[in-house]
Amino acid sequence: MRHRGDRHHRVGESHYLPESDLKDKGLNRNSIGLLGSVVVAISTVAPVYTLTGALGPTVNKVGTQAPAIFLVGFIPMLLVAFAYRELSKAVPDAGTSFTWTVKAFGPRVGWMCGWGLVMATVIVLSNLAGIGTSFFYLALGEAFNSDWVKELDDDKLVHVPTCLVFIAIATAISYRGMTVTKRVQYVLVALQLAVLALFVVMAITKATGGDVPTSIPFSWSWFNPFEIDGGFTALTAGLSLSIFMYWGWDTALSINEETAGGPKVPGRAAIISVLFIVVAYLMTGVATLMYAGTGTTGLGLNNDEDDNIFAKLADPVMGSGLGILMFVAVLASSVASLQTTFIPVARTLLSMSAYEAVPKVFSRVHPTFRTPGFATVSAGVATGAFYTIMTILSENVLTDTIYALGLMICFYYSLTAFSCVWYFRKDLSRSLHEAMIKGVMPALGGLMLGAIFIKTLVDVADPDYGDGNRVAGVGSVFIIGVGLLVLGAVLMEVQRFRSPAFFRGEILKRDTPVLVPDAD
Repeated sequence: MRHRGDRHHRVGESHYLPESDLKDKGLNRNSIGLLGSVVVAISTVAPVYTLTGALGPTVNKVGTQAPAIFLVGFIPMLLVAFAYRELSKAVPDAGTSFTWTVKAFGPRVGWMCGWGLVMATVIVLSNLAGIGTSFFYLALGEAFNSDWVKELDDDKLVHVPTCLVFIAIATAISYRGMTVTKRVQYVLVALQLAVLALFVVMAITKATGGDVPTSIPFSWSWFNPFEIDGGFTALTAGLSLSIFMYWGWDTALSINEETAGGPKVPGRAAIISVLFIVVAYLMTGVATLMYAGTGTTGLGLNNDEDDNIFAKLADPVMGSGLGILMFVAVLASSVASLQTTFIPVARTLLSMSAYEAVPKVFSRVHPTFRTPGFATVSAGVATGAFYTIMTILSENVLTDTIYALGLMICFYYSLTAFSCVWYFRKDLSRSLHEAMIKGVMPALGGLMLGAIFIKTLVDVADPDYGDGNRVAGVGSVFIIGVGLLVLGAVLMEVQRFRSPAFFRGEILKRDTPVLVPDAD
């Protein structure tokens, strides 16, 4: 029986004893601070890239209530971010969701949670590379005033190889470690946020000037989720998209073994990132609604012919001279996020390998760069293969992967939130603060995401869900989302025979944290 500390000390006056079964994986410690962690998290969320790919589908589902969806989607994200913060302080491990769910619920649940994170990341990486490639040719076309160059993106024989080159470059940068990653990110994040702010200001100015035929007046009702048409189905579909738009802040936690400043820094970075992102989304959502309206033709946000909102609105809002800046900003956002999104998948695979949950080869750390080299390269190869296959199978690969991604994110975020409640169950009676931060808030976040997961799971069974693409009569969103989870369950059983010790709970053990008072 493990001895627990004085239960009357507040968290601020206590610390957790390190878990004896956690392993040092050889990563480069103290290589990034609070600011760098926030920048990396924002970069992974990639607000400009995310908005251009998801704002249109969100408006298509909920109309002018898109800002309301951003607010409602923000609530479970913030609640889950508190769960991540508390778990990271007690168990600072690069495996994050995988490690924490193993600690709380055992090897099988932990393995599937880790698989969900890995697959969600691969889906995001493929989507990032696809949009980055599209805006690469759009930016070149704008720069040289050439429609022919812009149309190269529609040629799969050009688009796919270019996409693979972007993936290879991002893999190489991530392979070289956090120091190189951090330097690149400062520039790319600053660029995209500055252009996004300029776009918001110009869109609102022109919309209120009365010269835009599609503009609609601002209304506070846009923030009211109870005015969404279409009932619970429309709400959950919109929330699934909204959750995709927030995904990535947990990257700040996946680098907790490399963060300087103490165990509280990764959690602070995650919460700061979530708060920053919701403000950016609300401002952009309001600006685009005011300028473009919700029409189904032309600049209207419900025009199904347009998958990328900023590709359509850049020139009308900013003018042909400044419009190219938006193309560059989306490209920068995609490339920046493409690079940082390798961080969580590589470190999750590294951690799973260190604890023998996946083959040992994934635990290789580069001796100079101190990065999970093999895991990073493997993620790059898997991303390239996934995107190539999905591009062949689906005519609207970007939209379909966004819908499937929401399902995957809800799966592993909700499991992580529930693991917080169970892992800290013995601490919940210490104080009201403990009960709220470690129990009530994570539980609410997990329940919200769990409900969205179940409802989306039912919805994607309809072959017409998403853009209605089918393979052998089965909807492509179902194939991506549910198919990958089933594949994970099969691979887990295969790995169980290869590594029985992990699945017997002998390597990474289920336990509860030991909280002891700090010395006076």
